[in-house]
This record gives sequence, structure tokens and C-alpha cells, in this order.
Amino acid sequence: MMAEREYEKYFRQNRLPHLWCPGCGNGIAMKAIVQAIAKRPELNQDNTVIVSGIGCSSRASGYMDFDTLHTAHGRAIPFATGIKLARPELNVVVITGDGDCTAIGGNHFIHGCRRNVDLTVVLFNNNIYGMTGGQASPMTPTGRKATTAPYGSVDRPFDACALAEAAGATYVARSTAFHVQHLTDMIAKAFDNHGFSFVEALVQCPTAYGRKNKLGSPADMLKWMRDNAVMKAAWDKLDPATTAPEKFPIGLLYEATAMDYDTAYDQVIERAGGAHA
Repeated sequence: MMAEREYEKYFRQNRLPHLWCPGCGNGIAMKAIVQAIAKRPELNQDNTVIVSGIGCSSRASGYMDFDTLHTAHGRAIPFATGIKLARPELNVVVITGDGDCTAIGGNHFIHGCRRNVDLTVVLFNNNIYGMTGGQASPMTPTGRKATTAPYGSVDRPFDACALAEAAGATYVARSTAFHVQHLTDMIAKAFDNHGFSFVEALVQCPTAYGRKNKLGSPADMLKWMRDNAVMKAAWDKLDPATTAPEKFPIGLLYEATAMDYDTAYDQVIERAGGAHA
């Protein structure tokens, strides 16, 4: 029982209940992060820092009882990079949303991947700008409606996981708010990677996205995740030509080994010191 409830100490109880809409998936993803931290005995409130940007997802840092930083829109990754360079022994976690990370924060995202900064970035993907009025984000699926796309978006959405891999991240995974234990495991394994770790967490937004697209109740949106998510091992056996377009893979999508930015920067400092000796 103690292990099951251990995560509760990682919340600021005086800040709860949260302000997310009823049925929102952000609370599920936030709990998955603290459960993942609880699964790693070497991690605690003294060596873990939570950094967030602006958006529905980024409100999570205010509820989590760690050293937390609520930063400017799209700028969570560079703030987190500064923390990691100054205090490389810390476990630095970034919570961001699909708009925060892939729109205004897009360059910071790809360069964080490119540099292989030792961060764990968890993207809460609700396919919409939920907090600011329901505008289409770079991850709103083609054809889906938003306040800025009342007849359906014509833009092709990013595949954030494919983007992270192509840009140089060394751990890339995806899960959903339905697959709670799986999402927790993906985040916990991200902590083990020494480099840029990216986890996309699909979460339901029944208010701004679901209602506009007539996707039913929050439970219906979770059932859609259940019915369309395919574990990576099974996904690799599917024929793309016959696979339904709404299907998507979850699990560990990519993993590699490369020098992280902290180590590379330390080597520069060492060389600079030797040059002036």
C-alpha cells in the first residue's frame, strides 16, 4: 500500500483540486510523471526539478512539490538547459504541450534534441491550444476543427516523435492517458537515458477539442486511444498499405547512444583550461 500511495508526497496538497476541465487527461499524465519518479529510488524532491512553459499542460508544475519553474511560452527547454548545465547532477523534467513545444517552442525543441541535452521532456498532446481559445496547433490532425479552423484544418500535423528522432533525441517514446501504467513505464525508462529523452503523452481535451469535433465524452475519447493505439512490436508487423489511418504506435519508438551536452561542454572547458595552462 505504501508503494502504491508514495507518489502523493510529490503533490502540493494546498494547491489541489486542480483547475483543469472535468475529464481532461492532463491530470493522468501528471500523475504518471510522479509515479515514474517514485519508481526510481535514486530520485527525490531534492534532486528533481520540474520546468514548464505556458499552456494547459504547463499548469502541472504548480501542483508538483519539487523545485519548479513556470517559464515563458515555448521557452521551457532553454530554461531547463540552463539548469542542467549549472547543476548537471539534477534530474530535470520538462512538461510542455503540443502548442508550447512544437509552435513557438519548435526551434528550442529541435535544438535541444540536436544537442542531446540530458533532459526528460514530456509533451502532453491534446491536439489543440486548449487554454487560449481552442485554436489549431501544429499537432491538430488534418480535417479536425478548431476555432481557427472552423471547416477543418488543412495543415498536416507534426509527428513529434519522428521529429525528435530526426533532430537527434536519444530516447523517443509515446503512450496515452488510457495506458496509464505503460505511460508511467515510458517516463521511468526515459529517466535512465543519459541524453535528450522525449515522451509524447496523448491526452484527451473534451472541452476545446472533443466538443468541437463531436468526439463524445471523456470516456469515449479514452476508448478511442485504447482502440487505435498499437504496441510498437505489433505495429512493426503491420502493412502500412492496409493499416487504418487513425492507428498509431505506442511504446519505445527509438533509442540510441550519443554523448550528452553536459559531457561535451565539460570537454570544451577542459580543452580551454589546457590551452591557457
